[in-house]
Amino acid sequence: MPLFDYRCAACEQEFEELTSAAAASGVTCPSCASPQVTRLLSAFAVGRTGAAPESGPCGACGAPRRGMCGEG
Repeated sequence: MPLFDYRCAACEQEFEELTSAAAASGVTCPSCASPQVTRLLSAFAVGRTGAAPESGPCGACGAPRRGMCGEG
């Protein structure tokens, strides 16, 4: 089973949970027991592959692509 990162909407606690993708809807916050959690994208899932796109946020810093960080 994969390890997913979550953020609780009620208490803003971030936590990891080892769960299948099918059981992800049953995850609750370990701090406040709220079921209002959002699965976060992991660094691997949003990692850069290949050349940087021409538009959209910078892959390195998230800033608009205007040459601000040297990538775009």
